[in-house]
Amino acid sequence: MFTMTSYTVELVKDPFGILTGQRYEFLIDIEVEEDDELYSESGLYIRAIYSVEEEKSGIMKYELYEKTTQLYLDFDLEDDEVAAVEAFCKEHVQEGNE
Repeated sequence: MFTMTSYTVELVKDPFGILTGQRYEFLIDIEVEEDDELYSESGLYIRAIYSVEEEKSGIMKYELYEKTTQLYLDFDLEDDEVAAVEAFCKEHVQEGNE
C-alpha cells in the first residue's frame, strides 16, 4: 500500500462538447515503502482521470509515473489501492471546480 502525500485536481475542458458528464485530472503524489515493488528513489505519482456523470462516477483511467524522470511505469495497482484512489478522487473532485 502507499500513502498519498499531495495532489492537484483540474477540470478537463471539452471544447467540442462530445463527452458526457465532466472529467477531472488528478495528479497524486504517493510514498511507497522501499520493500514494495512500486518503490522508486525518484518518487512516484498517479495520474487519474475521474468521470462524474448523472448516474455514476469513478476512475476512467490511471497511470503511474516517476516524479523526477516523468517515466511511465507499466504497473497495475491492486484492487484495494484502486479503491483508495477512487475514494480519494470522489472526496476531492469538487475542488476541480474552484
